[in-house]
Amino acid sequence: MTLGTILALFSIGIAVGLPGYGSSYGVGLVGEAGAGVVSENPDKFGQILLLEIVPGTQGIYGVLAGLMIMLRAGFLSGSIPSFTVLEGVAYIMAALPIGFVGWVSAIYQGRVAAAGVGIIAKKPNEMGKAILFAAMVETYAILSLLVSLLLIIRL
Repeated sequence: MTLGTILALFSIGIAVGLPGYGSSYGVGLVGEAGAGVVSENPDKFGQILLLEIVPGTQGIYGVLAGLMIMLRAGFLSGSIPSFTVLEGVAYIMAALPIGFVGWVSAIYQGRVAAAGVGIIAKKPNEMGKAILFAAMVETYAILSLLVSLLLIIRL
């Protein structure tokens, strides 16, 4: 196995691992905030669950980018491909947008969604506003996914 191949494999870890970590952290933040509200008013579970799902999307985007790298690089073909160092670095560069933006935006989206739990606790009819606040952070994760996918396709 060449160093380039190891770098290409590392790019999959960046694409999947960083957004996955951020999503698990963000979902955890909302779960912590929501548990207290649901303990007082179990009827709000559905609304809070919707907010808790939102920071998990970055992890999904990371898996999508990781699968695209696996497909494009030929890792799913049954044999291990060989890459130069430059090719391996190119895969890392393609994984960086979704890796880092997905990681950070999932954490911040979790913080915004956790604050949205407070809105639902006090004014359940204002759920749309809570989701909109959290969705604004999502924009940057989607843009970074787009950039990563365009780079992966061009490799």
